[in-house]
Amino acid sequence: MAALELFFSFLLLLIFFFIIPTQASCPPSSCPRGPTVRFPFRLQRFQLRRCGYAGFDLSCNNQTLQTTLSLSNFSGNNFIVQTIDYGHQTLTVNDPDHCLPKRFLDRSFDNLLDTTPFRIHSFQMYTFLNCSPQATSIPATARNISCLSGENHTVFAMPSGAYDNWLQSTATSPSPSPSSSGLSCAISSVRVPARAANELGVFGDAIEDVALTWSTPDCRVCETSGRDCGLNRDSQIVCSDPKAKRKGLPRSAKYGIIIGVGIPGILCILGLASYVCGRINAYGRRNRPNMDLSTSASQQPAIVVVGLDGPTIESYPKTLLGESRRLPKSNDTTCSICLGEYQPKEELRTIPECNHYFHASCVDEWLKMNATCPVCRKSPEGSALVTPSSSMSSSSTSLPSP
Repeated sequence: MAALELFFSFLLLLIFFFIIPTQASCPPSSCPRGPTVRFPFRLQRFQLRRCGYAGFDLSCNNQTLQTTLSLSNFSGNNFIVQTIDYGHQTLTVNDPDHCLPKRFLDRSFDNLLDTTPFRIHSFQMYTFLNCSPQATSIPATARNISCLSGENHTVFAMPSGAYDNWLQSTATSPSPSPSSSGLSCAISSVRVPARAANELGVFGDAIEDVALTWSTPDCRVCETSGRDCGLNRDSQIVCSDPKAKRKGLPRSAKYGIIIGVGIPGILCILGLASYVCGRINAYGRRNRPNMDLSTSASQQPAIVVVGLDGPTIESYPKTLLGESRRLPKSNDTTCSICLGEYQPKEELRTIPECNHYFHASCVDEWLKMNATCPVCRKSPEGSALVTPSSSMSSSSTSLPSP
């Protein structure tokens, strides 16, 4: 176990000194449907807190997978981040429902100076008219805001100056006043970001976005020089070379770490393998006595009757066939062992108990291994039986008969 712990210790050192320094500590991130997020912004749950600047936290919307920015402490004041221009320190936002006029009426952009580091350079005053269907006199410069309108009312928007001029023109004209002519509109004047106001006056509610800028932290010098902006350990803005981050340790240092950690790691693996093999061998030795005992018991010779001894076999009568091949049993003309017919001048041997004839050579070999007649399986009476041990000893001391 000690070898295993030592190996994992060296592995952790390898990861800490070799792998970690070669990676950027605050790599860029992004939502699936959003721009690239890097300092001074920080994508919550994906980047460390030290990777961003205070007030620049972004998040990913779980439903739309878009990047969102909150301009207040209320979750209902979230905006979709469409683009981030790090060189000009500008980002563009839009309403999640694509109805920016609603956010103008909510005055979501009025208190940026108090709650966020973002600014809007200039505003224009706009007048919103919430008119009933009975309204008969609508200014020509008013634009329909369809995302705020409904079946029982229609919302219009126009520059406040143009609305004031229209009121003056209706007051001096002989026509009835707005209230008496059936205008039936509720009036609200709000501040609208200048660029969005220009689009609102031309396209109505088809406003693409609102541009926000920031001045602190100022990373424009780093961006224009192609370097990365970030915080050091003292929370100061610094510029770093991205190539130096990717380079990490020198190649010689990497090779030194690989050799210095790899060789001890290999030795630890070999030691661990030796330890495991030793444990396996020890376990095998503990179980070996029982196996040896069973093996020795199985190797002891069993006393089994297998055949007759040589003198007993030679005591059985022999017969030399003549030319006529005449035998006591006329139908007994074939040796039952080799299945060959008897020929003149062949020696036959007879088993006394049953008077069955066989070739002498065939039945001699048979009786050495079997103590019964090959035909009737009778065992001759008074025959000397042999065991494997006795047959081995007798074969080693006796000489073959001529």
